[in-house]
Amino acid sequence: MLTELCAELKNYFLRDQSKDIHSGTYEIIGGSIDLPFLIDGQYFRIVGSILNDGVYCYPAYDLADETFTGAIWSMAVPPAVVSLADEIEAWTSANAETLNSPYTSESFGGYSYSKASGTNGSGAYSWRDQFASRLSKWRRLSVL
Repeated sequence: MLTELCAELKNYFLRDQSKDIHSGTYEIIGGSIDLPFLIDGQYFRIVGSILNDGVYCYPAYDLADETFTGAIWSMAVPPAVVSLADEIEAWTSANAETLNSPYTSESFGGYSYSKASGTNGSGAYSWRDQFASRLSKWRRLSVL
């Protein structure tokens, strides 16, 4: 969820672009990658990989083996954003059936139901709508 959340926010929590983006050729072996410039528990983004683009927590052990030329972004994700990502994931799981329903309303035999409509143009309500006010403080206009 953190990969999707950072993309939505257009914020990968870089402190200093010139120091936090490490370009080069990287090798993932046995599901992990050695990144001496990161500390345990730090989040990082892989960019330019065919199989592993996304945000991970270091050390990551569930990566697909490959060699790629790209970049590793050292991230400084606030704990509140990590907690919010967990909360969004829990909310999405708890509301999956309703969110995936093709119906926006129904009524029969005295029962009536209307699903909230979202702001994304499709009318579908999503986690973006549910958490919009809490996401706004971290939103950026562009990734870099």
